[in-house]
Amino acid sequence: MNMEFVSTPVPTIHFIGISTKQSSIMRVFPEWAKELGLGDVAINGIDLALHAAPDQYQQVVALIRDDVNSNGALVTTHKIDLFQAAHQLFDELDWFAASMHEVSSISKRAGKLIGQAKDPVSAGRTLAGMISPRFWTAEGGDVFCMGCGGAGVAITWFLLLGDHRLARPKRVIVSDVSAERLAHLEKLVDATALEIELVRDAKDNDRILEGLPERSLVINATGLGKDRPGSPITDHGRFPRRAIVWELNYRGALDFFHQANRAATERGLTVHDGWDYFVHGWSCVIADVFHVDIPNERVSKLAEIAALVSGRK
Repeated sequence: MNMEFVSTPVPTIHFIGISTKQSSIMRVFPEWAKELGLGDVAINGIDLALHAAPDQYQQVVALIRDDVNSNGALVTTHKIDLFQAAHQLFDELDWFAASMHEVSSISKRAGKLIGQAKDPVSAGRTLAGMISPRFWTAEGGDVFCMGCGGAGVAITWFLLLGDHRLARPKRVIVSDVSAERLAHLEKLVDATALEIELVRDAKDNDRILEGLPERSLVINATGLGKDRPGSPITDHGRFPRRAIVWELNYRGALDFFHQANRAATERGLTVHDGWDYFVHGWSCVIADVFHVDIPNERVSKLAEIAALVSGRK
């Protein structure tokens, strides 16, 4: 474990992940802080191994709670494990965190430690920018989300139960290697349009992919290609024609993203990586941690700044 938790003399947001130094946010945040007028603030990465021991999550949350200059944290990859290990340390959990059993935002308010799950908000904003209003009424096919971790659950909830203008897909298929996670999703999202698929390997996902209609939305929410090597499909996986393909990662090997791009011309695909999700996710948590309002028009400005700093423009 690379804890690297050092109290700073200025208000600090922590980033709880696996390889935080490689994230663009380490370069982007100082420029965002200037744009938002946050003053003299800092960001600190805390690296934990995938599925770390419960006491490590508890130690991190307790340190943030007790350190006067720790305003809060964004949690990635560890959202579910951190909730399971340390939920009792929070004074308040929002509905999404308590229901989805994950914490992605840690903040403080009136002396209380607050845990929130921001994925439904950040995923919803990203999808709204990716897909036209009434999409599933006009032309959309099915949704196939590979991965039933925090992001997969949030996306499914948003599409089937959230308040949005995209209309409802007729079928949302969610696959995962964990029967426990799929069962939790079924309890949380009680909708006839939801279908769950317990898969053993990438070949099982290939089979589901093959059966999707045109204009389906295909999502990699497994973390494969970022925190772990590989892709949820094989190189023989066949995307539906004119599909919208969303790779939730924006850095790493991005095997799935490259598979989709190789097939994009032949299959007429529209391919997105996780950059907009990254921007929305961080802006949501920064708003919580530093108690600042960041409306959508300001998010657009933050996206421009992030693209320039990270060399995407």
